[in-house]
Amino acid sequence: MIPIRDRNPSGTFPLVTVIIILINVLVFLFELSLGKNLTYFLFYYGVVPIKVFQSADIPEATTTNTYFPFLSYMFLHGGFVHLLGNMWYLWIFGDNIEDMLGRFRFVVFYLICGIGSAVVHVFFNSRSGVPCIGASGAVAGVLGAYMICYPRARVLVLLPLLFIWQFIELPAFIVLGFWFLIQFFNGTAAIANTQGGGVAWWAHIGGFVLGIILVKLFSLTHYYRR
Repeated sequence: MIPIRDRNPSGTFPLVTVIIILINVLVFLFELSLGKNLTYFLFYYGVVPIKVFQSADIPEATTTNTYFPFLSYMFLHGGFVHLLGNMWYLWIFGDNIEDMLGRFRFVVFYLICGIGSAVVHVFFNSRSGVPCIGASGAVAGVLGAYMICYPRARVLVLLPLLFIWQFIELPAFIVLGFWFLIQFFNGTAAIANTQGGGVAWWAHIGGFVLGIILVKLFSLTHYYRR
């Protein structure tokens, strides 16, 4: 199920969403220029769970390259498809959440979701020496908020039906709820992989749930715009 667009126009131009996308694209282009130094770059600026739990046993681990990556990792990507998928979801669903929260609060929301999702990933992959990178956790927070705030918004998706891909409109709560279930089932299955690596399923799960919680908190404190 691939979302194409939603039928939920926002009231303002999504400036922050566009800036986040541009930053991610520019950082990815910089990654491409690094050549053989890319691996070192990703290990330095990506979240490496084992550094958090065993930093005393890792000579090259410092406070900076252990904890700053909780912010920097969400602007790094492992390939064009990785980048495109994250930015596509952000483009479709980010504008409405930015419009609802306001630009400054959307920045805060996005960063907290990204940082929080990394914390969840580290918790479930404490022995992993593989760097976690990508905007998926932060974007997952946007998806969680969207599902709660616009559950009945129509989303055009490309869906395989009887071996034929067809366009169909579905409510957001079905599209995003299905996305979350995939993350949850895969994350549960991946728990047995104690070495980590692969897709950061629990970062997606953590970001999604955190997005729901945060948007509810903004609602309770009247921080978002109606």
